[in-house]
This record gives sequence, structure tokens and C-alpha cells, in this order.
Amino acid sequence: MKKVISVVAVLLLALGVACARADRPIKVSELPTTAQSFLKTHFPNAKISFAKEDDEFLYKEYEVLLADGTKIEFDGKGEWENVDCKYGAVPDAIVPLQIKDYIKANYQDAKVLQIDRDGRYYEVSLSNHLDLTFDMKFNLVDIDD
Repeated sequence: MKKVISVVAVLLLALGVACARADRPIKVSELPTTAQSFLKTHFPNAKISFAKEDDEFLYKEYEVLLADGTKIEFDGKGEWENVDCKYGAVPDAIVPLQIKDYIKANYQDAKVLQIDRDGRYYEVSLSNHLDLTFDMKFNLVDIDD
């Protein structure tokens, strides 16, 4: 019985690997329209170095790298999940107002360099080397330095 379960597990794993495609470069026009709109709105003058699609067995993700080093990750619907501005601040319009207000009140000179969201939390990396985590109601739940 253990051998049968092991064989089934190996076959399912092999099927998953066979069905999953590796990352592949794509044209910006192949991104979901939501992602294209996000780029036009928040990074209108940016030069795009590359875009790629990560087509896994049950989901898709997209990644865009801008010439200035900014990396943006999107889910399969084109909703942003991560914006990492390596050499500058994340555009203000991306950061929710409640998070901006908290940062302004507590860290006046800090800039948001990276923001992640995953449906449960927002994680924000600041120029003062602090990482802040907020729940979806914008309550601060963690500070990491």
C-alpha cells in the first residue's frame, strides 16, 4: 500500500512539473490589461527592460523590470502584488492613504521603497531601513528593522 501511495505521489508531482511552463519572456502587450493600465498610469515614462509570464500549474504571475531597476509583480489578473523601486520611491498613488498618513506622522523623512500586498497584509519597506506590516484594515501589526 505504501508503494502505491508513493507511486501516485510521484506521478502527480511529475504531472504538475510537466504541465507547468517555465518563465517565458512576453511583450508588454501580452500582459493583462489591468497590468498594462497600471504601468501607463504609475510609470508613464518608464522604459521597460523586459516582461515575463510565469505560468504554473494552477496560476499565472507576471513580472516587469523597468530600466531604472524597478521590479513590479502582478497576479494572473494583472493586479499588482509587489512594487520594488530599487533607486527611488514608490509612486504615492500606489500606497494606500492610511499607510501614507501613518508614515508621515511617524517617519516624516522616510520614503516608501517597496510595497507588497497579498490579500492579508501590506508590507512596506522604508528608506530608513524599517519594514512595516499592516493588516487589510491598515492597522500596524509589525515593525522590523
